[in-house]
Amino acid sequence: MPHAADYPSDLEREIVLKDGARLRIRPITPDDEARLSTLYDRLSRQTAYQRFFTIMRRLPPDWAHILANVDYRRRMALVAETAGEAPELIAVARYEPTGEPDVAEVAFVVQDAWQNRGLGTILLDDLLRAGAARGIRRFRAYVLSDNHRMLDLLARFTDVERRTLEQGVTELTFTARTPPR
Repeated sequence: MPHAADYPSDLEREIVLKDGARLRIRPITPDDEARLSTLYDRLSRQTAYQRFFTIMRRLPPDWAHILANVDYRRRMALVAETAGEAPELIAVARYEPTGEPDVAEVAFVVQDAWQNRGLGTILLDDLLRAGAARGIRRFRAYVLSDNHRMLDLLARFTDVERRTLEQGVTELTFTARTPPR
């Protein structure tokens, strides 16, 4: 369990989507455990399958616990939530360690009603920046080959070093795109 002093408050920020919606992005906390289960319950079967590669009636409580508890260095998760009195969790972007020291595996999920509004692009950028600040230079993603939006997002906003396809899953290894000078 991370110490409160480890919480990276510098990763908190308010954003405005291109349609004017106001959201808050912040690192996940252990208090988000129940909110992760609620978010899972609001996902369409298709979105849940694209994220977890399986259909589950509910997010298992032990999964929610593991996903909500990160060390903010090797394991990081950023959440997007609505503004207001009772903020609703609507998206999660995370990275997890791999067997290679400077490579992390990324995964994203955006609640269906919030897709196609630019949130995935913002979360990708924030997550890759957070990883780079913590010594992660390369990222890996396993994406179902029919998840064209995620494949397109990664192709448009990262530098893909390697792409392989096996049994309907595309494995991508990529780096954050360096801005042109």
